[in-house]
Amino acid sequence: MDALTAIMSRTSVPPLKMGSPGPDQATLDAILAAGAAAPDHGRISPFRFLVVTGEARRVLGELFVEAALAANPDTAEADLDKQRRNPQRAAAVIAVITHVRADHPKIPAVEQLAAGAAAMQNMLLAAHAKGFAAKWVTGKNAYDPVVRAGLGCAGDDVITGFLFIGSYEAEHQPSPKTDPAKLTRYWTGPEAG
Repeated sequence: MDALTAIMSRTSVPPLKMGSPGPDQATLDAILAAGAAAPDHGRISPFRFLVVTGEARRVLGELFVEAALAANPDTAEADLDKQRRNPQRAAAVIAVITHVRADHPKIPAVEQLAAGAAAMQNMLLAAHAKGFAAKWVTGKNAYDPVVRAGLGCAGDDVITGFLFIGSYEAEHQPSPKTDPAKLTRYWTGPEAG
C-alpha cells in the first residue's frame, strides 16, 4: 500500500472491534521501525516504545485498575472491569513514551513532543498498511501517575499514547476526511492592520 493510500484509507478501530491474530514478530518489527524513522530534530530519539503482548496485556489491565482505584476508591466494578479488559481486546499494545529534555540546548520541548507524536502516527499508518486494525489511545491512563510509574516513566517523560493493534473483525470502512479547503488559505505576506 502506498503512503497516500494508507493515510487516506486509515481509520481508528476501537479495541472492541479488533481480534486476533496480531502482527507476527517480523511485522511488529516493521511497525516499530516505522516509529523509529519518525522526523526527529537533532536525531535525539526522545521516544521509546514499550510493547505489550500476551500475558503482559493482563498485567497492564491490572495497572489500569490500580490507577482507577487510586484516583477514586469508589470506582464502579463495571468501570474497573472495562479498565481490566481494555488491553486484552487488542493483540498488541505499544506504549510510546517521549522523554522530554526541557533543558536541551537546541531542541525545544515542543519539537521533542512532536517527534513522539510523529513516531506514533508512523506506527499507526504502518499497522494499517500491513493490514491490521489500530487505534491511538490516550485518555486518563496516559496522564495517570500510577500508570506512569508502572511503565517506568520519570521526570519529564510523557506517555504520548497507547497504540492498540489487532485484526479487523469487520470490513474496514475508511472514516470521512475533512475537506482540506476548509483548513487552508494561501499566505501572501503580513496582513495590513
